[in-house]
Amino acid sequence: MTFRLGLTGSIGMGKSTTAQMFADAGCAVWDADAAVHRLYRKDGAAVSAIGAAFPTAVMDHAVDRSALREIIGKDPSALRRIEVIVHPLVREDRLEFANRAKSDILVFDIPLMFETGSDSEMDAVACVSVSPEIQESRVLERGTMTREEFLAIRDKQMPNAEKIARSDFVIDTTTLEHARAQVQDIIEEIKERVSNA
Repeated sequence: MTFRLGLTGSIGMGKSTTAQMFADAGCAVWDADAAVHRLYRKDGAAVSAIGAAFPTAVMDHAVDRSALREIIGKDPSALRRIEVIVHPLVREDRLEFANRAKSDILVFDIPLMFETGSDSEMDAVACVSVSPEIQESRVLERGTMTREEFLAIRDKQMPNAEKIARSDFVIDTTTLEHARAQVQDIIEEIKERVSNA
């Protein structure tokens, strides 16, 4: 039996680092953001549909993400139209991964797990979390966005407390050691569940 674990968490919570911990422990990990990059790259599966809807967003047979951001900035309704194109393709990519993967535990790293309803396809969901102060300082330390940009992104995401309430596991990523220990505990619990199934 293969166990599907959804991994989610808001910006700056340590989701990518935690996903790597699952990979290091032998789980097969699928990354939603990486799937979108594959769809947007030169001659990717989303390029022609995005180009038909937003001609200025495609350059040299690839989707220009900064052009898309500009389009969404001017017309917020564009985001919904992009999602209608991209979400089914992302789901297809995820299913292909699940069919190919050889691990007993498949981890699906999906930032918008609950927002897209992807949690319904999982056997369990783990949410990564830290205090709002650590979350903010982590994001601002990256130097890729202003505090205003961070707050705008955070405020668009489902509140952390709601994600935690809807998850089967919560991984506190305040320290790497603590996060790694929790990942190990989750893997052991899942293996036990699978062997008793």
